[in-house]
Amino acid sequence: MSFRTIIEPFRIHSVEPLRMTTPEQRRRALQEAGFNLFDLHSDDVLIDLLTDSGTGAMSRDQWAAIQHGDESYAGSPSWFRFLESVRELFPFRHVIPTHQGRAAEKILFTAIGGSGMTIPNNTHFDTTRANVEFTGAEAVDLVIPEGHDPASLHPFKGNMDVDRLDELLRARAGTVPVVFVTITNNSGGGQPVSLANLRAVREVCDRHAVPLFLDACRFAENAWFIREREPGHHDREVRDIVREMAGLADGMTMSAKKDGLANIGGWLAMHDDELAVRCRNLLVLTEGFPTYGGLAGRDLEAIAQGLKEVVEHDYLRYRIRSTAYLGEALLRAGIPIVQPTGGHAVYLDARALLPHIPALQYPGQALAVALYESGGIRGCEIGTVMFGRQPDGSEQPAAMDLVRLAIPRRTYTQSHIDYVIEVCTEVAARARELCGYRIVEEPPMLRHFTARFAQLGQS
Repeated sequence: MSFRTIIEPFRIHSVEPLRMTTPEQRRRALQEAGFNLFDLHSDDVLIDLLTDSGTGAMSRDQWAAIQHGDESYAGSPSWFRFLESVRELFPFRHVIPTHQGRAAEKILFTAIGGSGMTIPNNTHFDTTRANVEFTGAEAVDLVIPEGHDPASLHPFKGNMDVDRLDELLRARAGTVPVVFVTITNNSGGGQPVSLANLRAVREVCDRHAVPLFLDACRFAENAWFIREREPGHHDREVRDIVREMAGLADGMTMSAKKDGLANIGGWLAMHDDELAVRCRNLLVLTEGFPTYGGLAGRDLEAIAQGLKEVVEHDYLRYRIRSTAYLGEALLRAGIPIVQPTGGHAVYLDARALLPHIPALQYPGQALAVALYESGGIRGCEIGTVMFGRQPDGSEQPAAMDLVRLAIPRRTYTQSHIDYVIEVCTEVAARARELCGYRIVEEPPMLRHFTARFAQLGQS
């Protein structure tokens, strides 16, 4: 018999207290932070859904593995345990450890990017796009049309538009050093990519002799969606689906802070021997020796164990179902979200909820600020603040204005999520009262991290 209640497939071993705050305290905190939720003190946040990156709880066995951490500068046993765990799922010839995913991106795009080059992706996330553009290359998004429609129920809205990819590779022959596919597609609502789509992308890449890389930081969640939604895969082991995804690629970047179930770490992997030499040379300059890459031995051990746990079916069933629980409750309350629900987060459709706020007045930022002020919930704007500023300095509305409620792994219980539902419902009920924002300070790149805002009509 199947029961309706979602239970966590673990027991709580230790607890961390949460600090309760009043609306007045939160309003003061917002003023001091320039209405940028990244600049809040985390002690002032009750439910922190800013990101699922590095914010999860590690398991008993991961903490035990940390005690095996060997801090030898070169050739540590911890490195070989890490390497074995990575290759068990991603059998690439070269595995280059980094302190997190954006370091892998920086190294790779420094090696292959540059002025006049083009990097296509289903949808680049913020640091990926920034690292591409920092080299002078152009980042091009080629997600399928359904990926821009929050209400579309397409089961694989992260898929790449292979016809547009073929046109791009034909038109820009010789200037595309790599094709990227992000699994799951974070900027597009945490939407998965199907195996059929990956195979089709692989065929196009082969036809144009261009390598295919995965941004694979949520690989296990993507594999679970393939198992649940793509015909012919329901009885497969997740680890086997992961290996098949990896087998369709020539390399990958990885943040182990997501589906590595660790608080820090990542890697760059590939088959290309010559490219690996160039990347390792850059690694030594910026990260460290090739057998630690900016990580302590204990971090390598935690990642190695996390890669074993993340493909367990009981964990993934709980992870995906508990996220859907939040999304389904918000839909019942009449709150527009990106559908179907992704794996690591629920994305509120701020543009649909706040149609009176123009995109260039940042409806996503307005909604995110309101959730914090009302209930101490910290989410993340994924919209015109994050993606509106163009390389030439102009500003354009993003394809969507979303607020991501990213759920840290193995951290919050169902009662925490029920509280989030209540706060979202309260804010949505007074949506017409919310006002837009303007930016008063911003850096030249990745402005959403450090920009300061003012409510419209205020200084």
